[in-house]
Amino acid sequence: MHKTLIVTNDFPPRPGGIQAFVHNMAVRQPAGSIVVYASTWRDGTEVAEFDARQPFPVIRDRTKMMVPTPRVTRRAAEILRAEGCGSVWFGAAAPLGLMAPALRQAGARRLLGMTHGHEAAWAQLPGSRQLLRRIGAGTDTLTYLGEYTRSRIADAVGPEAAERMVQLPPGVDEKTFRPDSGGDAIRARLGLSDRPVVVCVSRLVKRKGQDTLIEAMPQILAAVPDTVLLIVGDGPYRSDLEKLAEARGVAGSVRFTGAVPWEELPAHYGAGDVFAMPCRTRRGGLDVEGLGIVYLEASATGLPVVAGDSGGAPDAVLEGETGYVVPGRSAAAAAERIVRLLHDEQLRRTMGEAGRRWVERSWRWDLLAQRLTGLLA
Repeated sequence: MHKTLIVTNDFPPRPGGIQAFVHNMAVRQPAGSIVVYASTWRDGTEVAEFDARQPFPVIRDRTKMMVPTPRVTRRAAEILRAEGCGSVWFGAAAPLGLMAPALRQAGARRLLGMTHGHEAAWAQLPGSRQLLRRIGAGTDTLTYLGEYTRSRIADAVGPEAAERMVQLPPGVDEKTFRPDSGGDAIRARLGLSDRPVVVCVSRLVKRKGQDTLIEAMPQILAAVPDTVLLIVGDGPYRSDLEKLAEARGVAGSVRFTGAVPWEELPAHYGAGDVFAMPCRTRRGGLDVEGLGIVYLEASATGLPVVAGDSGGAPDAVLEGETGYVVPGRSAAAAAERIVRLLHDEQLRRTMGEAGRRWVERSWRWDLLAQRLTGLLA
C-alpha cells in the first residue's frame, strides 16, 4: 500500500477553507493510505475527539502554528519513516514546503504542495518570492486553484517548477449542497417567507464585500422594496457592517445570523433567491480571493451568483451562465445585477440550473480527489 504523509498547519477542527479542502481530499483517499501530521490548534477535548473519528491516524504537533523549524522537520521525518510513507503532501505549500529537501532525504519519493490564495500574495514580495522558488525546486508538483493563482505563483517559482504545476481546486459536496437543502425552513424561522432574499455566506472581513452589498441596498430597495440582505457568518467586521447598515438607513432590511452550525449552511444558502459576495482585492494584492468556493456551493444549491472580481473568484463563475462578476468596489454594479435577477424568476432558475450542472460535471469532490490520488502515486 502506497502511503502519504500530510504535513499541514491547516486541518480541522480548526475552521477555514484550506482546512476543509485538505480534510475533504484526505477522507476520499484510499483506505490505509493517509497519515496526518498537523498542529494542535487549541487545548481541550475537541481536537482529540475529532481525531478519534478520522479514518486515518492524526499525529498532532504540540504547537498551535506549525512552521518548518528544525524540530518540526525532524519530527516529520521520524513519522515518515515510522509509517512507511512514500510521498508527502503539504496542505499549504508555503511555508511548510521548505521542509521538502529534508523529507526527500528521509525517504520521500513524491512531494506535493497545495497552493492557495496566500501563496499568490507571497509572490508579490521579494523575500517571500525567494522562499517560493525554493519550495518549487524542492517539490515534484505544486497544485493551483485557478488561472489567477497559477499565473502569480508560476512567475515566482520559476519556469521549471511552473511546468510541473497542476490544477487542483477544492470541490463541492453536491449531495449536501442541493436545491432542496431546507431553505424554506430557514426563511420561515427568520420570518422571510414572502420576501426576496439576497444571501451572502462568508466570514465577515473587509475583503469579502458585505459592505458593498449594504451600500447597494438603497438602490435595490428602490427597485424591489421588500428585499432582505441575509448575511450569514461572523467575523471582526460585523460591528462595522451593522453601523453601516444603520448609517445608510437599511438596518431593517439587513439580517445578521452570526455563525451557524456547519450542518445548517446548505439550508442558509437555500434561503436565498440570489447569492452575492462582491469580494475585492486589498493591500496592493496581498489580500486576495484565491477562488471562492462559496460561489460553487451556491451554484450547487441552485442559486444564481453575483461575484466580485478579486483574484480567482471569477474562476468560480461562468459569466452570464451561472451568474455575474462585478467590480468588487462598485455598489451600483452589484445592485444592477442583483435587481436584474430579482426581477426575472426565469433567469434565476436558468442560471441556478446551469450552476448545478456545472458543479456536477466539474467540481465534485470525488472527481478531484481521484486527480490527487494520481498525483501522489
